[in-house]
Amino acid sequence: MSAGRAPADGPAPLSGQQPFSWRFTAPLYLGSSLNPINSAIIATALVPIADGLHVPAGSTAILVTSLYLASAIAQPTAGKLAEVVGPRRVFLGGILLVLLGGLVGGFGANLATLTVARVLIGIGTSAGYPSAMVLIRRRAAQVGLDAPPGKVLGGLAIAGMATAAVGPPLGGLLVGAAGWHWAFLINIPVTAIALAVTVRWVPKDAVPEPDGGPAGGGLRGIARRIDLTGILGFAASMTALIIFLMGLPRADWAALAVFAAAAVPTVWWELRAPEPFFDLRGLAANGPLSRTYLRQALTLIGLYTVMYGVTEWLEAAHGYSATTAGLLLLPMAGVSALLAQPLASRNLVRGPLVASAVTMLAGSAAIVLLTSHSPAIVIVLVMLVFGITSAATTVGNQTALYLEASPRQIGTASGLFRTFSYLGTIVSSVITGLVFHSGVTDRGLHGLGLVLVGAGVAVLLLTVLDRRLMGRAVERADSGVRAPAATGNRLEPNHKH
Repeated sequence: MSAGRAPADGPAPLSGQQPFSWRFTAPLYLGSSLNPINSAIIATALVPIADGLHVPAGSTAILVTSLYLASAIAQPTAGKLAEVVGPRRVFLGGILLVLLGGLVGGFGANLATLTVARVLIGIGTSAGYPSAMVLIRRRAAQVGLDAPPGKVLGGLAIAGMATAAVGPPLGGLLVGAAGWHWAFLINIPVTAIALAVTVRWVPKDAVPEPDGGPAGGGLRGIARRIDLTGILGFAASMTALIIFLMGLPRADWAALAVFAAAAVPTVWWELRAPEPFFDLRGLAANGPLSRTYLRQALTLIGLYTVMYGVTEWLEAAHGYSATTAGLLLLPMAGVSALLAQPLASRNLVRGPLVASAVTMLAGSAAIVLLTSHSPAIVIVLVMLVFGITSAATTVGNQTALYLEASPRQIGTASGLFRTFSYLGTIVSSVITGLVFHSGVTDRGLHGLGLVLVGAGVAVLLLTVLDRRLMGRAVERADSGVRAPAATGNRLEPNHKH
Protein backbone atom coordinates (compact mmCIF):
# COMPACT_ATOMS: atom_id res chain seq x y z
CA MET A 1 0.00 0.00 0.00
CA SER A 2 1.33 3.45 -0.87
CA ALA A 3 1.65 6.03 1.88
CA GLY A 4 -0.24 8.40 -0.43
CA ARG A 5 -3.38 6.24 -0.51
CA ALA A 6 -6.01 5.99 2.21
CA PRO A 7 -5.94 2.69 4.10
CA ALA A 8 -8.71 0.29 3.27
CA ASP A 9 -10.08 0.44 6.80
CA GLY A 10 -10.10 4.25 7.07
CA PRO A 11 -12.84 6.81 6.39
CA ALA A 12 -13.58 8.15 2.95
CA PRO A 13 -11.12 10.68 1.52
CA LEU A 14 -11.56 14.28 2.64
CA SER A 15 -12.58 17.07 0.35
CA GLY A 16 -13.10 20.79 0.80
CA GLN A 17 -11.74 20.96 4.36
CA GLN A 18 -8.49 21.52 6.21
CA PRO A 19 -7.20 18.00 7.02
CA PHE A 20 -5.35 19.03 10.17
CA SER A 21 -7.63 21.70 11.60
CA TRP A 22 -7.44 22.59 15.28
CA ARG A 23 -10.64 20.63 15.89
CA PHE A 24 -8.94 17.46 14.71
CA THR A 25 -5.62 18.06 16.50
CA ALA A 26 -6.80 19.57 19.82
CA PRO A 27 -8.27 16.28 21.17
CA LEU A 28 -5.12 14.42 20.13
CA TYR A 29 -2.86 16.88 21.93
CA LEU A 30 -5.04 16.79 25.03
CA GLY A 31 -5.21 12.99 25.14
CA SER A 32 -1.48 12.63 24.54
CA SER A 33 -0.69 15.04 27.38
CA LEU A 34 -2.42 12.89 30.00
CA ASN A 35 0.54 10.53 30.35
CA PRO A 36 3.32 13.08 30.93
CA ILE A 37 1.20 15.22 33.25
CA ASN A 38 0.30 12.21 35.41
CA SER A 39 3.94 11.15 35.40
CA ALA A 40 5.03 14.56 36.67
CA ILE A 41 2.18 15.72 38.90
CA ILE A 42 2.59 12.93 41.45
CA ALA A 43 6.08 14.13 42.43
CA THR A 44 4.81 16.85 44.78
CA ALA A 45 2.18 14.56 46.34
CA LEU A 46 4.37 11.66 47.50
CA VAL A 47 5.28 13.11 50.92
CA PRO A 48 1.72 14.36 51.68
CA ILE A 49 0.37 10.93 50.66
CA ALA A 50 2.80 9.21 53.06
CA ASP A 51 1.77 11.58 55.86
CA GLY A 52 -1.93 11.22 55.13
CA LEU A 53 -1.85 7.41 54.97
CA HIS A 54 0.68 7.09 57.83
CA VAL A 55 3.11 5.01 55.79
CA PRO A 56 6.91 5.39 55.33
CA ALA A 57 7.83 8.04 52.76
CA GLY A 58 9.87 5.55 50.74
CA SER A 59 6.88 3.24 50.24
CA THR A 60 5.08 5.81 48.08
CA ALA A 61 7.72 5.32 45.35
CA ILE A 62 5.52 2.47 44.09
CA LEU A 63 3.08 5.10 42.84
CA VAL A 64 5.77 6.28 40.42
CA THR A 65 7.13 2.89 39.37
CA SER A 66 3.67 1.35 38.88
CA LEU A 67 2.74 4.00 36.31
CA TYR A 68 6.08 3.64 34.51
CA LEU A 69 5.71 -0.14 34.40
CA ALA A 70 2.09 -0.03 33.24
CA SER A 71 2.93 2.56 30.58
CA ALA A 72 5.98 0.70 29.26
CA ILE A 73 3.81 -2.36 28.64
CA ALA A 74 0.58 -0.66 27.62
CA GLN A 75 1.95 1.80 25.04
CA PRO A 76 2.70 -0.73 22.24
CA THR A 77 -0.35 -2.78 23.26
CA ALA A 78 -2.59 0.27 22.81
CA GLY A 79 -0.88 0.98 19.48
CA LYS A 80 -1.61 -2.54 18.24
CA LEU A 81 -5.23 -2.29 19.38
CA ALA A 82 -5.56 1.06 17.60
CA GLU A 83 -4.42 -0.57 14.35
CA VAL A 84 -6.85 -3.46 14.74
CA VAL A 85 -10.02 -2.14 16.41
CA GLY A 86 -9.69 1.55 15.47
CA PRO A 87 -7.71 4.45 16.94
CA ARG A 88 -10.74 6.49 18.03
CA ARG A 89 -12.19 3.58 19.98
CA VAL A 90 -8.88 2.95 21.75
CA PHE A 91 -8.38 6.69 22.36
CA LEU A 92 -11.80 6.97 24.01
CA GLY A 93 -11.28 3.76 25.98
CA GLY A 94 -8.01 5.11 27.34
CA ILE A 95 -9.65 8.36 28.46
CA LEU A 96 -12.35 6.39 30.30
CA LEU A 97 -9.69 4.34 32.10
CA VAL A 98 -7.94 7.54 33.20
CA LEU A 99 -11.27 8.84 34.50
CA LEU A 100 -11.77 5.60 36.45
CA GLY A 101 -8.22 5.82 37.83
CA GLY A 102 -8.83 9.41 38.93
CA LEU A 103 -11.97 8.36 40.81
CA VAL A 104 -10.33 5.32 42.43
CA GLY A 105 -7.29 7.32 43.52
CA GLY A 106 -9.22 10.42 44.53
CA PHE A 107 -11.35 8.46 46.94
CA GLY A 108 -8.69 5.90 47.88
CA ALA A 109 -7.84 5.37 51.54
CA ASN A 110 -4.77 3.14 51.39
CA LEU A 111 -1.61 2.65 49.37
CA ALA A 112 -2.88 -0.49 47.62
CA THR A 113 -5.91 1.36 46.24
CA LEU A 114 -3.75 4.25 45.07
CA THR A 115 -1.41 1.80 43.33
CA VAL A 116 -4.37 0.27 41.48
CA ALA A 117 -5.42 3.78 40.48
CA ARG A 118 -1.96 4.57 39.13
CA VAL A 119 -1.94 1.35 37.10
CA LEU A 120 -5.33 2.25 35.61
CA ILE A 121 -4.05 5.75 34.81
CA GLY A 122 -0.86 4.30 33.31
CA ILE A 123 -2.80 1.95 31.03
CA GLY A 124 -5.37 4.59 30.11
CA THR A 125 -2.91 7.38 29.33
CA SER A 126 -0.88 4.98 27.20
CA ALA A 127 -3.62 4.98 24.57
CA GLY A 128 -3.16 8.67 23.76
CA TYR A 129 0.11 8.91 21.86
CA PRO A 130 0.01 5.75 19.68
CA SER A 131 -3.68 6.29 18.83
CA ALA A 132 -2.94 9.91 17.90
CA MET A 133 -0.11 8.78 15.62
CA VAL A 134 -2.42 6.29 13.87
CA LEU A 135 -5.07 8.99 13.38
CA ILE A 136 -2.52 11.48 12.04
CA ARG A 137 -0.92 8.95 9.69
CA ARG A 138 -4.28 7.83 8.31
CA ARG A 139 -5.44 11.42 7.85
CA ALA A 140 -2.22 12.19 5.95
CA ALA A 141 -2.81 9.15 3.73
CA GLN A 142 -6.39 10.24 3.04
CA VAL A 143 -5.25 13.57 1.61
CA GLY A 144 -2.25 12.12 -0.22
CA LEU A 145 0.61 13.46 1.90
CA ASP A 146 3.85 11.49 1.66
CA ALA A 147 5.72 13.94 3.88
CA PRO A 148 5.09 14.15 7.62
CA PRO A 149 2.69 16.91 8.76
CA GLY A 150 5.49 18.59 10.68
CA LYS A 151 3.45 21.20 12.55
CA VAL A 152 1.05 18.54 13.79
CA LEU A 153 3.87 16.29 15.00
CA GLY A 154 5.51 19.32 16.58
CA GLY A 155 2.30 20.09 18.44
CA LEU A 156 2.19 16.51 19.68
CA ALA A 157 5.76 16.85 20.97
CA ILE A 158 5.03 20.17 22.66
CA ALA A 159 1.93 18.73 24.34
CA GLY A 160 4.15 16.18 26.07
CA MET A 161 6.95 18.61 26.92
CA ALA A 162 4.74 21.40 28.21
CA THR A 163 2.57 19.19 30.40
CA ALA A 164 5.62 17.44 31.85
CA ALA A 165 7.06 20.87 32.69
CA VAL A 166 3.90 22.24 34.33
CA GLY A 167 3.15 18.99 36.15
CA PRO A 168 5.25 19.59 39.29
CA PRO A 169 4.20 23.23 39.86
CA LEU A 170 0.55 22.39 39.10
CA GLY A 171 0.76 19.45 41.46
CA GLY A 172 2.30 21.66 44.14
CA LEU A 173 -0.53 24.18 43.86
CA LEU A 174 -3.26 21.52 43.90
CA VAL A 175 -1.81 19.52 46.75
CA GLY A 176 -1.03 22.64 48.76
CA ALA A 177 -4.49 24.14 48.32
CA ALA A 178 -6.77 21.10 48.30
CA GLY A 179 -4.81 18.06 49.52
CA TRP A 180 -3.06 15.10 47.90
CA HIS A 181 -6.32 13.56 46.64
CA TRP A 182 -6.32 16.18 43.88
CA ALA A 183 -3.22 14.64 42.34
CA PHE A 184 -5.77 12.02 41.22
CA LEU A 185 -9.01 14.01 41.07
CA ILE A 186 -7.55 16.49 38.57
CA ASN A 187 -8.04 13.74 35.98
CA ILE A 188 -11.83 14.01 36.28
CA PRO A 189 -12.34 17.49 34.75
CA VAL A 190 -9.50 16.95 32.26
CA THR A 191 -10.89 13.64 30.99
CA ALA A 192 -14.41 15.08 30.83
CA ILE A 193 -13.16 17.76 28.44
CA ALA A 194 -11.08 15.22 26.50
CA LEU A 195 -14.09 12.93 26.10
CA ALA A 196 -16.33 15.75 24.91
CA VAL A 197 -13.95 17.08 22.24
CA THR A 198 -12.95 13.59 21.06
CA VAL A 199 -16.55 12.45 20.62
CA ARG A 200 -17.41 15.64 18.77
CA TRP A 201 -14.35 16.30 16.63
CA VAL A 202 -12.44 13.06 16.02
CA PRO A 203 -13.97 11.12 13.10
CA LYS A 204 -15.49 7.74 13.85
CA ASP A 205 -13.61 4.54 13.04
CA ALA A 206 -14.75 2.23 10.26
CA VAL A 207 -17.77 0.02 10.92
CA PRO A 208 -16.69 -3.56 11.82
CA GLU A 209 -16.53 -5.78 8.77
CA PRO A 210 -18.27 -9.17 8.84
CA ASP A 211 -15.16 -10.96 7.54
CA GLY A 212 -13.02 -9.97 10.50
CA GLY A 213 -11.74 -6.71 9.03
CA PRO A 214 -10.52 -3.66 10.95
CA ALA A 215 -12.66 -4.17 14.03
CA GLY A 216 -14.51 -7.36 13.20
CA GLY A 217 -14.02 -11.05 13.84
CA GLY A 218 -15.29 -11.12 17.44
CA LEU A 219 -13.09 -11.35 20.52
CA ARG A 220 -11.21 -14.39 19.23
CA GLY A 221 -10.49 -12.68 15.96
CA ILE A 222 -9.26 -9.55 17.72
CA ALA A 223 -7.12 -11.61 20.13
CA ARG A 224 -5.52 -13.37 17.15
CA ARG A 225 -4.92 -10.18 15.20
CA ILE A 226 -3.34 -8.34 18.13
CA ASP A 227 -1.34 -11.48 19.06
CA LEU A 228 -2.60 -11.73 22.65
CA THR A 229 -0.05 -14.46 23.44
CA GLY A 230 2.77 -12.19 22.32
CA ILE A 231 1.40 -9.29 24.37
CA LEU A 232 1.21 -11.43 27.53
CA GLY A 233 4.76 -12.69 26.99
CA PHE A 234 6.00 -9.16 26.34
CA ALA A 235 4.24 -7.92 29.51
CA ALA A 236 5.75 -10.67 31.68
CA SER A 237 9.24 -10.09 30.24
CA MET A 238 9.08 -6.31 30.63
CA THR A 239 7.71 -6.51 34.17
CA ALA A 240 10.50 -8.81 35.31
CA LEU A 241 13.19 -6.77 33.53
CA ILE A 242 12.02 -3.47 35.02
CA ILE A 243 11.77 -4.98 38.51
CA PHE A 244 15.35 -6.23 38.14
CA LEU A 245 16.63 -2.86 36.89
CA MET A 246 14.87 -0.87 39.60
CA GLY A 247 16.23 -3.16 42.30
CA LEU A 248 19.86 -2.38 41.46
CA PRO A 249 22.45 -2.19 42.97
CA ARG A 250 20.89 -5.12 44.86
CA ALA A 251 20.49 -7.76 42.17
CA ASP A 252 17.09 -9.46 42.20
CA TRP A 253 18.10 -12.75 40.62
CA ALA A 254 14.58 -14.14 40.86
CA ALA A 255 13.29 -11.29 38.66
CA LEU A 256 16.11 -11.90 36.18
CA ALA A 257 15.23 -15.60 36.08
CA VAL A 258 11.57 -14.77 35.43
CA PHE A 259 12.67 -12.42 32.65
CA ALA A 260 14.66 -15.18 30.95
CA ALA A 261 11.88 -17.73 31.45
CA ALA A 262 9.34 -15.36 29.87
CA ALA A 263 11.53 -13.83 27.17
CA VAL A 264 12.82 -17.03 25.56
CA PRO A 265 9.42 -18.58 24.73
CA THR A 266 8.07 -15.15 23.77
CA VAL A 267 10.86 -14.67 21.23
CA TRP A 268 10.24 -18.20 19.91
CA TRP A 269 6.53 -17.43 19.55
CA GLU A 270 6.99 -14.02 17.94
CA LEU A 271 9.36 -15.42 15.31
CA ARG A 272 6.66 -17.88 14.25
CA ALA A 273 3.44 -15.91 14.76
CA PRO A 274 1.67 -14.96 11.47
CA GLU A 275 0.84 -11.48 12.85
CA PRO A 276 3.36 -10.89 15.66
CA PHE A 277 2.83 -8.20 18.27
CA PHE A 278 6.58 -7.58 18.52
CA ASP A 279 7.78 -8.06 14.96
CA LEU A 280 11.37 -9.08 15.70
CA ARG A 281 12.16 -9.96 12.09
CA GLY A 282 10.75 -6.69 10.84
CA LEU A 283 12.62 -4.71 13.50
CA ALA A 284 15.88 -6.47 12.63
CA ALA A 285 15.32 -5.75 8.93
CA ASN A 286 14.40 -2.10 9.58
CA GLY A 287 17.73 -0.83 10.88
CA PRO A 288 16.76 2.88 10.75
CA LEU A 289 13.74 2.27 13.01
CA SER A 290 15.80 0.18 15.45
CA ARG A 291 18.42 2.92 15.61
CA THR A 292 15.67 5.49 16.24
CA TYR A 293 14.52 3.52 19.28
CA LEU A 294 18.08 3.16 20.56
CA ARG A 295 18.88 6.87 20.07
CA GLN A 296 15.71 7.81 21.92
CA ALA A 297 16.48 5.53 24.87
CA LEU A 298 20.10 6.71 25.19
CA THR A 299 19.17 10.38 24.98
CA LEU A 300 16.37 9.96 27.51
CA ILE A 301 18.90 8.40 29.89
CA GLY A 302 20.78 11.70 29.75
CA LEU A 303 17.74 13.99 30.00
CA TYR A 304 16.13 12.20 32.93
CA THR A 305 19.44 11.82 34.74
CA VAL A 306 19.69 15.61 34.56
CA MET A 307 16.06 16.08 35.66
CA TYR A 308 16.34 13.79 38.68
CA GLY A 309 20.03 13.19 39.41
CA VAL A 310 21.20 16.78 39.03
CA THR A 311 18.13 17.99 40.93
CA GLU A 312 19.02 15.66 43.80
CA TRP A 313 22.58 17.05 43.77
CA LEU A 314 21.31 20.64 43.74
CA GLU A 315 19.35 19.99 46.91
CA ALA A 316 21.68 17.65 48.82
CA ALA A 317 25.13 18.95 47.85
CA HIS A 318 24.57 22.51 46.67
CA GLY A 319 22.06 23.34 49.40
CA TYR A 320 19.23 24.69 47.26
CA SER A 321 15.64 24.22 48.39
CA ALA A 322 13.35 21.95 46.40
CA THR A 323 11.53 25.00 45.01
CA THR A 324 14.75 26.68 43.88
CA ALA A 325 16.06 23.45 42.36
CA GLY A 326 12.83 23.12 40.39
CA LEU A 327 13.10 26.71 39.16
CA LEU A 328 16.65 26.09 37.96
CA LEU A 329 15.31 23.30 35.74
CA LEU A 330 12.55 25.42 34.20
CA PRO A 331 14.81 26.91 31.47
CA MET A 332 15.35 23.38 30.16
CA ALA A 333 11.59 22.86 29.71
CA GLY A 334 11.08 26.36 28.32
CA VAL A 335 13.75 26.11 25.63
CA SER A 336 12.55 22.64 24.70
CA ALA A 337 8.97 23.80 24.17
CA LEU A 338 10.04 26.92 22.23
CA LEU A 339 12.28 25.04 19.79
CA ALA A 340 10.08 22.00 19.15
CA GLN A 341 7.56 23.63 16.80
CA PRO A 342 9.96 25.44 14.43
CA LEU A 343 12.14 22.34 14.19
CA ALA A 344 9.20 20.01 13.57
CA SER A 345 7.56 22.27 10.99
CA ARG A 346 10.58 21.89 8.70
CA ASN A 347 10.52 18.07 8.84
CA LEU A 348 14.24 17.89 9.57
CA VAL A 349 15.73 14.68 10.89
CA ARG A 350 19.51 14.53 10.68
CA GLY A 351 20.15 18.16 11.70
CA PRO A 352 18.12 18.02 14.94
CA LEU A 353 19.58 14.61 15.83
CA VAL A 354 23.15 15.82 15.35
CA ALA A 355 22.31 18.92 17.42
CA SER A 356 20.80 16.67 20.09
CA ALA A 357 23.92 14.51 20.32
CA VAL A 358 26.35 17.46 20.30
CA THR A 359 24.44 19.42 22.96
CA MET A 360 24.10 16.28 25.09
CA LEU A 361 27.88 15.85 24.92
CA ALA A 362 28.48 19.50 25.73
CA GLY A 363 26.03 19.51 28.62
CA SER A 364 27.41 16.26 30.02
CA ALA A 365 30.97 17.61 29.86
CA ALA A 366 29.77 20.72 31.70
CA ILE A 367 28.28 18.55 34.45
CA VAL A 368 31.74 17.05 35.00
CA LEU A 369 33.01 20.59 35.70
CA LEU A 370 30.24 21.65 38.11
CA THR A 371 30.89 21.86 41.85
CA SER A 372 28.79 22.71 44.87
CA HIS A 373 30.20 26.24 44.59
CA SER A 374 29.14 26.79 40.96
CA PRO A 375 26.93 29.91 40.62
CA ALA A 376 23.28 29.54 39.68
CA ILE A 377 23.80 31.21 36.29
CA VAL A 378 26.20 28.45 35.23
CA ILE A 379 23.68 25.80 36.22
CA VAL A 380 20.97 27.62 34.25
CA LEU A 381 23.23 27.69 31.17
CA VAL A 382 23.76 23.92 31.45
CA MET A 383 19.99 23.44 31.68
CA LEU A 384 19.52 25.59 28.57
CA VAL A 385 21.91 23.31 26.67
CA PHE A 386 19.92 20.25 27.71
CA GLY A 387 16.73 22.05 26.67
CA ILE A 388 18.08 22.07 23.11
CA THR A 389 18.85 18.36 23.49
CA SER A 390 15.28 17.65 24.60
CA ALA A 391 13.61 19.51 21.72
CA ALA A 392 15.97 18.24 19.04
CA THR A 393 15.80 14.57 20.04
CA THR A 394 12.02 14.55 20.44
CA VAL A 395 11.41 16.18 17.07
CA GLY A 396 14.14 14.36 15.13
CA ASN A 397 13.35 10.89 16.41
CA GLN A 398 9.57 11.38 16.15
CA THR A 399 9.88 12.42 12.49
CA ALA A 400 12.22 9.49 11.80
CA LEU A 401 9.68 7.17 13.46
CA TYR A 402 6.88 8.55 11.26
CA LEU A 403 8.94 7.99 8.11
CA GLU A 404 10.47 4.60 8.90
CA ALA A 405 7.51 2.76 10.46
CA SER A 406 5.10 1.01 8.12
CA PRO A 407 1.82 3.00 7.98
CA ARG A 408 -0.10 -0.13 8.96
CA GLN A 409 2.10 -0.59 12.03
CA ILE A 410 2.52 3.04 13.08
CA GLY A 411 0.50 2.44 16.27
CA THR A 412 2.65 -0.41 17.55
CA ALA A 413 5.82 1.37 16.42
CA SER A 414 4.79 4.55 18.24
CA GLY A 415 4.01 2.57 21.37
CA LEU A 416 7.41 0.87 21.26
CA PHE A 417 8.97 4.31 20.78
CA ARG A 418 7.44 5.33 24.10
CA THR A 419 8.45 2.02 25.70
CA PHE A 420 12.10 2.65 24.82
CA SER A 421 11.69 6.15 26.26
CA TYR A 422 10.47 4.66 29.53
CA LEU A 423 13.37 2.21 29.56
CA GLY A 424 15.72 5.18 29.22
CA THR A 425 13.93 6.87 32.12
CA ILE A 426 14.20 3.77 34.30
CA VAL A 427 17.87 3.22 33.46
CA SER A 428 18.56 6.85 34.37
CA SER A 429 17.11 6.30 37.83
CA VAL A 430 19.21 3.14 38.21
CA ILE A 431 22.39 5.02 37.20
CA THR A 432 21.59 7.86 39.61
CA GLY A 433 20.97 5.40 42.42
CA LEU A 434 24.25 3.59 41.77
CA VAL A 435 26.36 6.76 41.52
CA PHE A 436 24.83 8.38 44.61
CA HIS A 437 24.60 5.11 46.55
CA SER A 438 27.11 6.23 49.18
CA GLY A 439 26.03 9.87 49.26
CA VAL A 440 25.27 12.82 47.02
CA THR A 441 28.61 14.53 46.39
CA ASP A 442 30.43 16.52 43.72
CA ARG A 443 32.47 13.44 42.94
CA GLY A 444 29.29 11.45 42.37
CA LEU A 445 27.95 14.18 40.09
CA HIS A 446 31.17 14.08 38.04
CA GLY A 447 30.81 10.31 37.71
CA LEU A 448 27.27 10.88 36.51
CA GLY A 449 28.56 13.36 33.94
CA LEU A 450 31.14 10.88 32.63
CA VAL A 451 28.43 8.24 32.16
CA LEU A 452 26.38 10.77 30.21
CA VAL A 453 29.38 11.70 28.07
CA GLY A 454 29.63 8.03 27.09
CA ALA A 455 25.91 7.94 26.24
CA GLY A 456 26.31 11.15 24.23
CA VAL A 457 29.17 9.67 22.22
CA ALA A 458 27.03 6.62 21.45
CA VAL A 459 24.13 8.84 20.29
CA LEU A 460 26.47 10.91 18.11
CA LEU A 461 27.90 7.79 16.44
CA LEU A 462 24.41 6.35 15.90
CA THR A 463 23.53 9.58 14.12
CA VAL A 464 26.54 10.58 12.02
CA LEU A 465 27.24 7.01 10.86
CA ASP A 466 23.62 6.39 9.83
CA ARG A 467 23.47 6.66 6.03
CA ARG A 468 19.69 7.01 6.12
CA LEU A 469 20.03 10.32 7.92
CA MET A 470 21.58 12.28 5.09
CA GLY A 471 20.29 15.83 4.75
CA ARG A 472 16.70 16.92 5.06
CA ALA A 473 13.97 14.31 5.40
CA VAL A 474 11.22 15.49 3.06
CA GLU A 475 9.49 18.68 2.04
CA ARG A 476 6.94 20.32 4.28
CA ALA A 477 3.52 18.71 4.22
CA ASP A 478 1.51 21.19 6.26
CA SER A 479 0.28 23.06 3.22
CA GLY A 480 -1.68 20.03 2.08
CA VAL A 481 0.47 19.62 -1.03
CA ARG A 482 1.75 16.16 -1.65
CA ALA A 483 5.51 16.02 -1.25
CA PRO A 484 7.69 14.72 -4.06
CA ALA A 485 9.27 11.31 -3.67
CA ALA A 486 12.44 11.53 -1.63
CA THR A 487 15.64 10.68 -3.42
CA GLY A 488 19.38 10.95 -3.02
CA ASN A 489 20.14 12.67 0.25
CA ARG A 490 16.57 12.56 1.55
CA LEU A 491 15.22 10.12 4.11
CA GLU A 492 12.51 8.22 2.27
CA PRO A 493 9.23 7.21 3.85
CA ASN A 494 8.75 3.51 4.43
CA HIS A 495 6.51 2.07 1.68
CA LYS A 496 7.13 -1.60 2.38
CA HIS A 497 3.80 -3.11 3.44
